[in-house]
Amino acid sequence: MLNWLKNLFTGPDLKAFAENGALILDVRTKEEFKNGHHPKSINIPLSDLSGKISELKAKQKTIIACCQSGSRSSMAVSLLRKNGLDAYNAGSWRQIARLFS
Repeated sequence: MLNWLKNLFTGPDLKAFAENGALILDVRTKEEFKNGHHPKSINIPLSDLSGKISELKAKQKTIIACCQSGSRSSMAVSLLRKNGLDAYNAGSWRQIARLFS
């Protein structure tokens, strides 16, 4: 019960998910990804994501999505959750570094 209340006000503990092997999913375009990304992230552009759902399900991992600002990753999380995946939005890919510090 206490964790539920804590998450209501602070959100999920993305750092704990990352430490427990969550998949970092960058949904920016391939070009954006080439220009900079977190080294532990994989790139599946948002436009390609629906075709990769079964591949992601097979990994059986929590997914932490990121993009440039948090907008596309929010859409990605919505799609992933609709398909039964445990997914969270980290916002900007630059914010991912704090999960591993």
